[in-house]
Amino acid sequence: MKILVNNVNISYNKVGSGPPLLLLHGYPQNKLMWRKIIPLLSKHYTVISSDLRGYGDSDKPISEKVNLYSKREMAKDQIFLMKKLGFDSFFAIGHDRGARVFHRAALDYSDSIKKLVLIDIVPTNHIYQNLTKEISQSFFHWFFLSQKSPFPEKIILNNKSFYIKSMLGRLGSVNNFLNNDIIEIYIKKFSKKSIFASCEDYRAGATIDLKHQLMDKNKIACPTLILWGDSSLVGKNFKPLEVWKSYCKILKGYALKGGHYLPEENPKEVASKINNFLM
Repeated sequence: MKILVNNVNISYNKVGSGPPLLLLHGYPQNKLMWRKIIPLLSKHYTVISSDLRGYGDSDKPISEKVNLYSKREMAKDQIFLMKKLGFDSFFAIGHDRGARVFHRAALDYSDSIKKLVLIDIVPTNHIYQNLTKEISQSFFHWFFLSQKSPFPEKIILNNKSFYIKSMLGRLGSVNNFLNNDIIEIYIKKFSKKSIFASCEDYRAGATIDLKHQLMDKNKIACPTLILWGDSSLVGKNFKPLEVWKSYCKILKGYALKGGHYLPEENPKEVASKINNFLM
């Protein structure tokens, strides 16, 4: 299903009944990444999973203006989506890029986010402000994808399948949680337009998103749960709970067994932590 909001068509799925809950995916994936989690949450919640602008089946606007993919615009898409679905406030769960969108949404639309779950990230500005050799190597794709177009786009398009498989395998033990059919869907959905859009997403992360974070005066007000993989690049390079204390008023956090793709690697434990937190 698709709904036109904020001048883009956002693709979403909706299942279950109960209080509303929105799931946002990360890079280089789409809403399919929640397939293992949704059955565990939809018993108690109305679960909406959507594709971010630029990803999956959502629109992929093309422009020279990087602010089309700022987290502020991407957050507005999702807030407006939920309002059109009849939900003025909801629970928010984001992974990777989706978590960054919800970080922005929780500040810009504090009345809309009842509780927030952020999976395997630390704030964008914290990474840029604390670069070391190890962090730079771990997050090399941030610097690659944010290069001026069409440099990263052409390199990715030259062997899209190899790139996607390499990225998924680099950030998690892919053979343990993804079968070939799912990987092929991720590759297919990562179209030429999506490759450009996702690069714009990272370009925004290196520019306009940092400017917006510098202007932030308030902490995230809603109760927030931080989850990260004990073997993820976030887990290895940072102390996530300590980092997020500077950004959140009410905070809990746990390291879970797994890498970056916790909702696919360790769905039962992720769902258990989420259900306990939202009760």
